[in-house]
Amino acid sequence: MYIDYEVADKIAAITLNRPEAANAQNGALLDELDAAWTKAAEDPDVAVIVLRAEGKHFSAGHDLNDRWPAPAEITLEWIYGAETRRYLEYSLRWRNVPKPSIAAVQGRCIAGGLLLCWPCDLIVAAEDASFSDPVVMMGIGGVEYHGHTWELGARKAKEILFTGRPVTAAEAEQVGMVNKVVPRDQLDAETRALAEHIATMPSFGLRQAKRAVNQTLDVQGFYAAIQSVFDIHQSGHGNALSVSGYPILMKLDEMKAKIQ
Repeated sequence: MYIDYEVADKIAAITLNRPEAANAQNGALLDELDAAWTKAAEDPDVAVIVLRAEGKHFSAGHDLNDRWPAPAEITLEWIYGAETRRYLEYSLRWRNVPKPSIAAVQGRCIAGGLLLCWPCDLIVAAEDASFSDPVVMMGIGGVEYHGHTWELGARKAKEILFTGRPVTAAEAEQVGMVNKVVPRDQLDAETRALAEHIATMPSFGLRQAKRAVNQTLDVQGFYAAIQSVFDIHQSGHGNALSVSGYPILMKLDEMKAKIQ
């Protein structure tokens, strides 16, 4: 089991519990996480969903050791199918759960980690939190759920993609990606207090407010952009497949070295 689930006082707390691997996402973790989101969405006693993580880091992103077959067996068709289900479709489904959701982020949130917090309606970040998408170094233009432009603005999005550098919690708050930055030891309490306040609001009003904002973004092109940029992401895999040894996998140790 990689996910803990608890409901108290109308708040469902979904916890990533793979701290020994910096909450890296293998297939089992993502499937359990999707099941927890579905359970919270369908529970009439849940008004607000909180996504949090045990350990030093929120998430080191995808666990490449788990999801990749041997390089000689990889095909673009396999990659496209696997990533559509677990990355694109899961993230979009979590975004559209008709209940408010809050992500509590500490430490590193790298690449695939963004696919977990960005679908949430609000983000509370610890002062030590940082957000990055360094996959350009792997020959790919960004992670599968490409919310960068919407979350950061065009120029900041290009900066973190072109350089691979992390965005600090303070920077993320400045551009509106993060709602609140708090001391690390207050992250859970501050997130819980926000969730408790939201839970006192009428459920139908919350549902309609979320739907209104999400549909406004969709009218502006969010949904279509996410779908189309996913195909651009797949072209990175296609390019890698044309190179002997599949160099994206060769970057695995280099990526892991960034998590301490």
